[in-house]
Amino acid sequence: MLRSMYSGISGMRNFQQKLDVVGNNIANVNTYGFKKGRATFKDMVSQQIAGATGPTGDRGGVNPRQVGLGAQLGSIDTIHTQGSLQSTNRELDIGISGDGFFQVTDGAMTFYTRAGNFYFDAEGTIVNGDGLKLLGTNGDIQIPTSSESFSIGADGTVSYVDEDGDLQEAGQIELAQFDNPEGLQKAGNNLYQVSDNSGDATQGVPGAGGAGELVAGTLEMSNVDLSEEFTEMIVAQRGFQANTRGITTADEILQELMNLKR
Repeated sequence: MLRSMYSGISGMRNFQQKLDVVGNNIANVNTYGFKKGRATFKDMVSQQIAGATGPTGDRGGVNPRQVGLGAQLGSIDTIHTQGSLQSTNRELDIGISGDGFFQVTDGAMTFYTRAGNFYFDAEGTIVNGDGLKLLGTNGDIQIPTSSESFSIGADGTVSYVDEDGDLQEAGQIELAQFDNPEGLQKAGNNLYQVSDNSGDATQGVPGAGGAGELVAGTLEMSNVDLSEEFTEMIVAQRGFQANTRGITTADEILQELMNLKR
């Protein structure tokens, strides 16, 4: 009787965590470059009531008898599927079509992101919204403030027209790839960090070595599907309700046992 109660509690806890993941996905439905999460469950250890026996000459085998003790959180996955590219017609908005991450740095650490909304600082250096510098093949990328115009190619080449009308190259944006991108650790602010299970970053230019191409004037939207998330929310709600009903039923049976004393 008490086993069913504790199993119900473990189920309620799991569905609460699943709902937390779903809620975070929905909250970030319009976050550029966001990758949705997914909660999975696994069963806990089962109590052995009777072991299995093998067949003999006169009698067949018997399967084991076990009672499960509930469920536990199996994993919270980050799903790195491609988000749709939304056209913005802004020159410093850059979407990645394919694999890879932009690399940004604060001078001490390097972070990785799929959010391509970049800006100029006062010195003409390309930075993200928090002032982290975008890295290219030769370090950060700077365009003279006196330049007349600039453009970003599909291979990451950043070009500008100087005061004399000549075309100059400011640098080339470099993308990072990982053996296991799902192993990256979220650092907030649309950033990822290397973890022990992600593998080291492999740098390369866009469009080469399996890296995606850059699409200037676009931004990658979140890969959250609202219809899927609301369905998962209903599943989490009904699963939570079912586990509470199991606890209530076990409690009612315990109450009947208590009434035997009367």
